[in-house]
Amino acid sequence: MFIIKDGYPFIIVCLIATAIVYYFFGAAWAVIPLVLAIYFAYFFRDFHRSMPYDPNILYSPADGTVMGIEEIFDDEYLNEPALKLTIFLSVFNVHTNRSPLDGEIKYQRYTCGQFVPAYEKSASFENERHAIGIDNGKMRFLVIQVAGLLARRIVSWVTVGHQLKQGETYGMIKFGSSTELIVPRNVEITVKKGQTVVGGVTVVGRIKAE
Repeated sequence: MFIIKDGYPFIIVCLIATAIVYYFFGAAWAVIPLVLAIYFAYFFRDFHRSMPYDPNILYSPADGTVMGIEEIFDDEYLNEPALKLTIFLSVFNVHTNRSPLDGEIKYQRYTCGQFVPAYEKSASFENERHAIGIDNGKMRFLVIQVAGLLARRIVSWVTVGHQLKQGETYGMIKFGSSTELIVPRNVEITVKKGQTVVGGVTVVGRIKAE
């Protein structure tokens, strides 16, 4: 386990506040910023995960719970009938996002929006979101980071032209959110609604043999 660099400012500020509060008001009050520092260290945790490479499966793009699986027509990147898998991330989940499969980022779009709870169905359309479209020559898919009620900033460490490896971390959403994976119909979804998934570990889809 390690702490993501984006979390250090939060942790350091809380530790400084702990020292100041302890000096002026005593240990009892210093507990509050200290607990916050511990929580930020917990929230911004991540793990080195290395799973077997397989070009025919898609790993989960996030830790969390499967909120829904539905058939849609994707007019943002695939421009064809597709399947959408939605994963809800609570404030206790690891919040980094990982690429389900390897490929090159061919599409990227950041959309400003509202901050309704991530578990609400309308969040997919109303909330702040960041989408990346990936193409590996054999198939294309779309991964979307959706902000939630508490998540007010989506972080991305990649851009168009970046080559992602299967399971590679490419960004995170701060403090509660959801992640959507949109794939062509030739992908068989291997998880069910309500199932807990682990980013870069749980197999969520399998490419059907032609």
